[in-house]
Amino acid sequence: MKRRIGAGLLAGALLLTGCAAGSDRHTGARADHGAPDRAAPDRAAPDGAAPPTASRAPGAAEAPDRLSTFALDVDTASYGYARRALAEGRLPDPADVRPEEFVNSFRPDYPRPKDNGFSVTVDGARSDAAGWSLVRVGLATRPSDGERPPAALTFVVDVSGSMAEPGRLDLVKESLGLLADRLRDDDSVALVTFSSKAETVLPMTRVEGNRERLHDLVDALATSSSTNVEAGVRTGYDVAVEGHRKGATNRVVLLSDALANTGDTDAEGILERIDEERRAYGITLFGVGVGSEYGDAFMEKLADKGDGTTTYVSTPGQARKVFVDQLPGHVELRARDAKAQVAFDPKTVKRFRLIGYENREVADEDFRDDRVDGGEIGAGHTVTALYAVELRPGASGRVATATVRWLDPATRAPHERSGTVDTAALAAPIWGDGHDSLQLTAIAAYFADRLRGGSVPGAPALSGLAARAGALAERARSASVRELAEAIRRADGLGAPDAGSAATDPATDPDPDPYAG
Repeated sequence: MKRRIGAGLLAGALLLTGCAAGSDRHTGARADHGAPDRAAPDRAAPDGAAPPTASRAPGAAEAPDRLSTFALDVDTASYGYARRALAEGRLPDPADVRPEEFVNSFRPDYPRPKDNGFSVTVDGARSDAAGWSLVRVGLATRPSDGERPPAALTFVVDVSGSMAEPGRLDLVKESLGLLADRLRDDDSVALVTFSSKAETVLPMTRVEGNRERLHDLVDALATSSSTNVEAGVRTGYDVAVEGHRKGATNRVVLLSDALANTGDTDAEGILERIDEERRAYGITLFGVGVGSEYGDAFMEKLADKGDGTTTYVSTPGQARKVFVDQLPGHVELRARDAKAQVAFDPKTVKRFRLIGYENREVADEDFRDDRVDGGEIGAGHTVTALYAVELRPGASGRVATATVRWLDPATRAPHERSGTVDTAALAAPIWGDGHDSLQLTAIAAYFADRLRGGSVPGAPALSGLAARAGALAERARSASVRELAEAIRRADGLGAPDAGSAATDPATDPDPDPYAG
C-alpha cells in the first residue's frame, strides 16, 4: 500500500466510544444513527482544537499535533512467528515485532453491527504511571451469514528447497487439503508453484466436480531448487487475472517461507510489476508464512503492498484455525481501504502514543483521498488499537473525536462512522475488577513493545505480565491467553528488555476459549 511513513515512531490514536452515538456518511449524506451529522472534511477536528503542526516528538505526539491517521490492519503473523521463535529458545528480531499484530491475534467480544460497516467500541482505564491512561478502540464487522459471494482463489505455493524442512511444505499441503474440503461448489481455485521458476499446475477451475483432482495435485507437490518469489507472485496474478470472476472475491494466496533468493527479492519491486492488474481487477493478496526461518518483514511488506493480510502457521491446529475456522473472514470482504483519523483535544490531552501501527501511517490530508490505500477487512474481523494518553492535570471533558472511513467492497462507495471519548471513561485502574478484555489487550501490547526494546508508561515487568496473563487465562479458561503467558515467561527467561518485578502465576487448561482470534 502506498502509505507515507514519517520519521521515528508515529504517535497517533483512534479513540472512539461505543456509548457515544455514531454517524454514518455515504458520499456526504447522513444516515440516521441518532447523532449530529459530521463536520465537513476540512473541519473534522473538535471545535477550538489547535491546528496541526509538523513536528513530532520521538515516541509520543504533543497534543497541538492533534491529528493521527492510519490504515486499519488485521495481520497476525508477527505474533505467531514470535511465539515460534520463543518456543525454540530465541528472542525474535525486534524489527519483526509489530505490536498491532500481537493485539489483533486475540478477539474481544465487541458488539457487531447489523450492517456491513463497523461497530465502534471504546474503553479505557488509568495506568500505573502517574498521569497516564490507556485507551482501547475496538472495531468489528458483521460475521458471515453463509451468503458470501463465491471465491476465486489462486494458490501460489513455494516448492523451493528450503520448504523441505518439516513444518513447511508438509504443513502447506495439509492446509490446502483442509481448505479444499471447505470450499463451496461454486468457488473456483487455481494452483501455481514456484522454485527457480513458476509453473501453472491448475488454471482457474470450479470446485464442483474437481475436489479429488485438487487433492491429488496438492498431494503431488514436491520441493525443488531456489526461491523465486517474483516468478511465483507474477505468474499467480496472471492466472488470477485470466480466471477473474466478476462479483466474486478474487484473491491470491501465497504460501511460503518468504526466503527469496532468486529474481527480484524486493517486495515493492515485485508488486510494482503487477500493480496495474491488481488495481484494475481488485485482486488482494493473503500471505501465509511457514518455517522456523521465515522472511516475516518481506511477507508483511508484500501483503501490505498487495492490499492484503498475513498470518503465520507452524502446527496443524493453527492451519485448521486459518483455513477452516477463519475461512469466511479471508474470502468475504466487508470493507476496502479502511482508514482511521483521530483529532485529540489539546484542552485535555498533553500527549499521546499509539502502540504499534508505525508502518500503517497515512498522511493526514490523505484520509478522504480514496485513491490512497487503506486496509482490507473481512467478515467477522475485529481490529484493536491501544493508546497511552497523558491527560492534563485536573482536565475533564472530551479527549478525542475519531472517524473511521472505508469503501464498500462492491460499489466502492465511501462510508464514515464516528465517535468520541471523555475523561470520565479513564478513571478506573487498569488492573481492577471487570477489565479482563482490556487487560488482555494491554498485556499483549506491553509484551510486544518490550520485545522490541520500547517502554510504554506504566508497563509492568515481564514477570508481572506473565502473572497477569496466567491469572486471566485461569479466570477465562482461555488456551490462547495461556499461550501468551507462556510466551512472556519464555521471553523473560531469555533476557528480553525489562523493568520492574512481579511474581508469576500458572494458567490452567481452558475450554472453551473466549479470546481466540
